Order: sequence, then structure tokens, then C-alpha cells
Amino acid sequence: MKPPPYWTKATNELAARDPVIAKIASGCAGLTLRSRGDAFSTLARSIVGQQISVRAADSVWLKLTTALPAIEPDTIDRHDADALRACGLSRSKVTYIKDLARHFSNGALNPAAWPRMSDDDLIDELTRVRGIGRWTAEMFLIFYMMRPDVFPLADLGLQKALRLHYNSGRPLGARKLAALSKLWQPWRSVATWYMWRSLDPIPVEY
Repeated sequence: MKPPPYWTKATNELAARDPVIAKIASGCAGLTLRSRGDAFSTLARSIVGQQISVRAADSVWLKLTTALPAIEPDTIDRHDADALRACGLSRSKVTYIKDLARHFSNGALNPAAWPRMSDDDLIDELTRVRGIGRWTAEMFLIFYMMRPDVFPLADLGLQKALRLHYNSGRPLGARKLAALSKLWQPWRSVATWYMWRSLDPIPVEY
């Protein structure tokens, strides 16, 4: 999939405002945010990745894609819960991914309407699914919807990068966070992606 059409403009504007991002971006030539898969598999992958490292999530996802003929709602819904757990999913994540599958199968989630919805409205709709909290919804907005101005403050990787680059390893207070948020708008998704890159050169994908 092609990178977002706003990527070069966003990177240039952020680099001009923020020397931290300018330095990180200079080492990321050719790397951009990219999406893969469809809406269901992207959400399912976000559930898999909750509270575990990127590498651990990749391992579980590989086992799932090997064990199942396809990562689709009907396939997940029919698959035995114990077999899903054998791929590395916790009991709760099995419940969540099956609930997600049912929301797609019965039409409770309507992807055709999502491009017209605001970030907040789409987050509200997605978080009605069990196991999808704000973080998972925000990952979906960044990695599938390619929304440019999502600021996932609960993300542990983002928090670590903010501490490292902007406050000598200490947590940032509300005032500093607000200042950064204002500095990065309307490209906070892009800034967040560069924060992740500063910790791990392997691009995050969901």
C-alpha cells in the first residue's frame, strides 16, 4: 500500500518545527507509515498486540495466520477457542477477537461509513466492541484509516520516547504534553510514528 499522501508535507513541517523529529526523520529515509490487510484483520492484529511487545505480537500473529485458512470474521467465529489459545492468545483476547468477528458478521460495524466519520465518532463506535479500548481504536485510526492527527497518549512506546527526548527520562507533565500536542498538530500521527522509530527501527504495522 502506498504511504499516506500527506507524509512528505507532514514530515517537512514537523522537522521544521521540532529538531528532535528532524533528527529522527533524517535516519528514516524511505520509511513511512503503511497499512496492510483489511479493516477486520487490522483490528484483530491490534487486539493481538495489546500489552505485549511488537515482536511478541508478530509471533502470535504468525501462528494465527499459519493455523487459520484466513483471518476473516467467519473463520474466527467458527474456530475453536482452545485452538486460538494455542496460537498464543490469552483467554480474554480470544473472547475479544471472537466478539469483533461477530460485530463484522452481523453488520454492527459498518466500514463503509467510517471515512465520513470524525476521529472521535469512529473511536466511540469501535470501543463498543469488547476488548477494543481507546488505544486499540487509535492504532486502527493511525494504521488503517491513515488519520493524520491521532495522539495516542496511553501508548507505552510513545510515553517512553517522550520521556527520553523531551524530559531527560522523566514523565512529562500536562503542560509539556499540551505544548507538544500543539506543536505537532495537525500531524500528531506522523510525529508519534517517528517517536516509535526512535526506539525501534523496525516500522510498526497493524
